[in-house]
Amino acid sequence: MEFPSKIISGFLSSKKDKNGKYEKVKLQRIKIQNQELIQLSLYTSKQVFHSNYSDLEINNKLEELLNNDFNICELKTIEYIYSYKITSKGKLLSNRRKNTEVTMVETHNKKKNYLIEEGMIVPPLVDLGVMLPDGRVVKAHNDKFKQINRFLEIVNDSIGNLSEINIIDFGCGKSYLTFILYYYLTEVKNIDCTITGLDLKDDVVDNCNKIAIKYGYSKLKFLNGDISKFKDDNSIDMIVTLHACDTATDYSLYHAINMKCKYIFSVPCCQHEVNQSINKDSCRVINKFGILKERYSAIVTDAIRANILQYCGYKTQVMEFIDIDNSPKNLLIRAVYQGGVPNESIKEDVDKLINDLGITQTLYNLVFSNN
Repeated sequence: MEFPSKIISGFLSSKKDKNGKYEKVKLQRIKIQNQELIQLSLYTSKQVFHSNYSDLEINNKLEELLNNDFNICELKTIEYIYSYKITSKGKLLSNRRKNTEVTMVETHNKKKNYLIEEGMIVPPLVDLGVMLPDGRVVKAHNDKFKQINRFLEIVNDSIGNLSEINIIDFGCGKSYLTFILYYYLTEVKNIDCTITGLDLKDDVVDNCNKIAIKYGYSKLKFLNGDISKFKDDNSIDMIVTLHACDTATDYSLYHAINMKCKYIFSVPCCQHEVNQSINKDSCRVINKFGILKERYSAIVTDAIRANILQYCGYKTQVMEFIDIDNSPKNLLIRAVYQGGVPNESIKEDVDKLINDLGITQTLYNLVFSNN
């Protein structure tokens, strides 16, 4: 087959075999370190795979795909749009027309590769309104799409390659991220994953269970329960707590510590306890401004939590989860259990901070009053 040179973009569609691996293929001329290449994006129903070809190499690949996998191909150059079609009798039809569209070469030196790429059809994202039924991201929800991928990146970077994992999501709420996490771990990483979501609201729990059944997520279930009274005899590998309000985050972290849970991912929310108990005289210059007192109290709270996790044998990081322009509650505590002997100097530092500020902090009380 004869294909044009200097292809700018294109696609292949109309699968020959309905059970074929790839649903569609997209082509785009890109520039990487001043070298122009053709990037091929091959889409399955759940993933997208990228590979790059020179102008000489792409012809053989296109011929292979059109012969074996697809019936339709359209290729754009700066001047023309070329169309190819394989008929039901195996005959090749082709034509070209003038290209009146503006085409550009994409620069991929800083291209962001997401774990969930645009074009992958993710049912929870479609229901959430972040993604259209064909896999395209709704422009108004680009920030949320980035946030979701950021969370998955943090989890993926921590857990590596596992064969199975048991997760509890404390204070799961409507569970959008829970559904997406389950999808990613089971459908993309092929991990035998069990997730239990815990929430106090009956209607929320019932609705989440209905959605899990709708998606066919057999190992994703939701229970009504109080985090502070939670008990589970099963081995739990990961605790997720996303915006569990106020001290609910502390109870979640305490359960994780008691169970020596390997992975903790916590996005704190609504931290009132320290704000209400902080000694007015010790922080007079801060306390006179409500917003400063609120933010200072949140920082103190998360600093205590992170240090206690370190004391209890966790390698702990506090990182930005999302851009602060999108939400002021943008910190995530990531902790991975390492074991070892508690570092008493950490407790001494936390003791001093709590005494100096005259505050009450639930995780501190849970951990050290029960020792």
